[in-house]
Amino acid sequence: MSVCTTYRMKKIFIAFGIFCFFISCKNTTKTAEKRNGKDFSQLTNDYWEERMRLFPLEATSYGDYRYDDTMTITIANSFRGHLGEFYKKYLDELNNVDTASLNEDEQTSYRLLKYEMEMGIEGLKYPSHYLPTNQFWGLTLDLPVLGSGSGNQPFNTVKDYDDFLKRLAIFPAWVDTAIYNMHEGIAKGWVLPKTLVVKILPQLKDMMVKDATQSIFYEPVKKLPDSFSAANKERITAAYKKAIDSIVVPQYAKLYDFFEKEYLLKVRTSSGIADVPGGKAYYQYCINYWTTTNLSPDSIYHIGLNEVAKIEQQMNAVKESVGFKGDLKAFFAYINTDKKFFPFSTPKQVIDSFWAIKKQEEPQLKKLFHTTPKTPFTIRQTEAFRAASASAEYNPASEDGSRPGIFYVPIVNAKEYNATGMVTLFLHEAIPGHHYQISLQQENKVLPKFRRFLWYGAYGEGWALYSESLGKEMGMYDNPYQYIGHLSDAMLRAVRLVVDVGLHARGMTREEAIQYMVAHESISEPEATKEIERYMAIPGQALSYKMGQLTISSERKKYEQLLGSKFDMASFHDEVLKYGCLPLSVLQEKLENWANKYKN
Repeated sequence: MSVCTTYRMKKIFIAFGIFCFFISCKNTTKTAEKRNGKDFSQLTNDYWEERMRLFPLEATSYGDYRYDDTMTITIANSFRGHLGEFYKKYLDELNNVDTASLNEDEQTSYRLLKYEMEMGIEGLKYPSHYLPTNQFWGLTLDLPVLGSGSGNQPFNTVKDYDDFLKRLAIFPAWVDTAIYNMHEGIAKGWVLPKTLVVKILPQLKDMMVKDATQSIFYEPVKKLPDSFSAANKERITAAYKKAIDSIVVPQYAKLYDFFEKEYLLKVRTSSGIADVPGGKAYYQYCINYWTTTNLSPDSIYHIGLNEVAKIEQQMNAVKESVGFKGDLKAFFAYINTDKKFFPFSTPKQVIDSFWAIKKQEEPQLKKLFHTTPKTPFTIRQTEAFRAASASAEYNPASEDGSRPGIFYVPIVNAKEYNATGMVTLFLHEAIPGHHYQISLQQENKVLPKFRRFLWYGAYGEGWALYSESLGKEMGMYDNPYQYIGHLSDAMLRAVRLVVDVGLHARGMTREEAIQYMVAHESISEPEATKEIERYMAIPGQALSYKMGQLTISSERKKYEQLLGSKFDMASFHDEVLKYGCLPLSVLQEKLENWANKYKN
């Protein structure tokens, strides 16, 4: 997903950054004095309001535009200290709540908020802020998307344009903090692998334009609303040119020089996080965080091996059904090279094909869901500057629907875009995957605010991966090559269990992981390399998909058998999506309660 970014923190020695933190915390003490720990609804509201002040970029992404002119430097040590106090304060307040007085929905909210605080406190034990950015996630990638005019940051009013300039003015403090953190990381052994750093360099260089009008940050200026006065247009144009020349270009150049001339000399050659001090414990935390389980690395590894073997059998069956002579590796090579699987010549043709998939599935969705979202949806090509390192992803809509849910498709070369995986990709990233799940969650006004935007990878990505399997029931995989595309994506998620644990807990090298992936999937070596390097950058995240999907699929199978003719597919799907994101154990409890109503 593609759908959710978390920033980690470190020490800031710049007064402006510290000033930002204190501003974000203003009125915190006053609010706390008014709480008695009994009014649970007020407690969740207070928590959300304070969180939005602490994370203004988060607020913008949710459609809360009150803090669009600022951003806290979340990689700063002073911020981490305050964040720990924030988590502890609310955990203490929760421990004072009379849980017996809460209704069923409130009991669930209580459990989730407590879980969030405990996981937050646990996460701060690990110095992930020493790794402030990578080739896949980080402010260096998010800021250009915000500033492009096509992301979460609004550019509709004069104030909107001025707000982003104020936000951009904080970027130099973030850069200085990031460099300071990485120096600390070098001293303490928390550094990125070399192969990831060399992927960061061209991303930074793309921002170092000689002509401000060619910068992605200049795009909003090209779209100044006609309603703006001539004076405002002239002022904004000049201000954006100046900001690009005096902030964007020099700061990205500073980072580039640091990575190239200093950091590259100190990077590690190993692939997994276990090779940094305390890395094994950190990886277990990552597993707990991303899967919402306490499973060990070895148990996940063996689940992965079993899933790989099972899906391989299904792939062989498809290969035989189309009469292909040769082994699976030869079949993958055929799919990856034959011209009939590469029918596009322009990006527009790729995007139009995804719209056609949406139209094809619409009649079938009515059979599988009683409740569908009202949130608008669109499809866009991923911005050129990040397309080479990006995966297809879903960007959630704003709460008020003014910004639609967006399915982003990276297209570096349309002529090299393979069509076989398009159906399964759309079902996952768009409809009924992320768009249905996230939109229904945000639209559910019964949930307290923090739950309408809560994200657990195992649930959210698990649902999206489960959604891919619905293509078979909707007749979307009647073409065997679209079905092999689906199985290829299913295999990708199974392989992730093996290689993620392999990289971070079993000493597997980057090269071994790439070769394992190529041997078991219909994937090119460059694509596999990008995938493996993503897992290297974000330990544990890749586990969430399959672990969540296996849980949802097993729950469905269990209740199909238990309820027999009483089992209703649409009701099951509605129940899975009804409560928003949940840890997997809580989801299982909810489904058991749902099934008991049908049994009685």
